[in-house]
Amino acid sequence: MNEAPQWDIDGVDWPNREHSQFVVADGLRWHVQRAGHGPTILLLHGTGSASHSWRSLFPLLTPHFDVIAPDLPGHGFTQTPASNRLTAQMSPHGMAQAVSTLLDTLDAKPTLAVGNSAGAVVLIRMVTDQGFAPQSIFCINGALLPFEGIPGAVFLPLAKFFASTSLTSSLLSWRASDRLSVEALIRGTGSIPDVRGVTLYQRLLRRPAHIAATLSMMANWELDSIERDLSRIRVPIVLFVGMEDRAVPPAQAYRVQSMAPSVQIIEWEGLGHLAQEEQPERVAESILQQAQQLGVLPVDALI
Repeated sequence: MNEAPQWDIDGVDWPNREHSQFVVADGLRWHVQRAGHGPTILLLHGTGSASHSWRSLFPLLTPHFDVIAPDLPGHGFTQTPASNRLTAQMSPHGMAQAVSTLLDTLDAKPTLAVGNSAGAVVLIRMVTDQGFAPQSIFCINGALLPFEGIPGAVFLPLAKFFASTSLTSSLLSWRASDRLSVEALIRGTGSIPDVRGVTLYQRLLRRPAHIAATLSMMANWELDSIERDLSRIRVPIVLFVGMEDRAVPPAQAYRVQSMAPSVQIIEWEGLGHLAQEEQPERVAESILQQAQQLGVLPVDALI
């Protein structure tokens, strides 16, 4: 089996494929989906995911926005950084620079940005490192704070070890051949998977290069300075919190709010970590409502 996901095999029926393009930026060949008209909105998925995470939300937003949804480096169909750049480019700071360069290449200046889980961290780093200045950032279960206590002491060292061991990626990709294991992995985040979602995650997780990039992203995930940075950010931040999230404790959102003056919290009862995959209509409605309040969309914009 080829190490990386293959567009002509794994992507043959990829969601929203008709809107896919491949772009070279920051030394990488990116897979990007772009469609729609209006103010630009950027969608960044989380660790281990790809553009398919927005599969049902994407077409709900295109009537109102110019929607841009890339696969992050090493994820999905975007190229993995070369070994001599891997550590730098797979860190939050490196990803922020890479995505900013991609936007420059696309000649895109997002008015709004949405990040799920680790994608939200990349957006925060884009603000602090790259001068990214959308009118607002929407974090869907944003993983904005470091692991604490024993999880923090154990998780990152393990991730660093796994990321350095190619055999681990091969073993994990072999494990992904069991559909029930992939479904259990998704349920472990507090989200209820649909049949299509399980199929797409399984397709990616059976490719060792996708898993290796996921582990590398975890291993290089430095958040120690984000508390200081959050206090300085003046871009309004909205935290959409799935109250069934088992990956990022919902209570974390209120800690983030205490650090940043520009944070608003909106709770979603009954939704888990991958809320945009569970109830895309509800997520789209929340995004449109916030866009209307900001004056980005007219008040009569409806799904």
